[in-house]
Amino acid sequence: MTLSNAIRIRIKNILKEQDLNMWKLYKLTGIPMATLSAIMSGKRDLPTLRTLLHVCEGFNIELKDFFDDPVFKDVEQD
Repeated sequence: MTLSNAIRIRIKNILKEQDLNMWKLYKLTGIPMATLSAIMSGKRDLPTLRTLLHVCEGFNIELKDFFDDPVFKDVEQD
């Protein structure tokens, strides 16, 4: 699995765990919906580290916790 796919899966899983949707994530992070949609649809390969940090802040988790998930175990380069 590529890193960008693993990131998308992880975001989807956390959204589900926290009973959030993309609109709520936008409101929590201030990341434009167009950016979030592009990341989640695959139109944008990898989010910037800054964007990913804002996503983690919206989820109220640390960046290290975001990547501490089995989905990243066998990640390949994009």
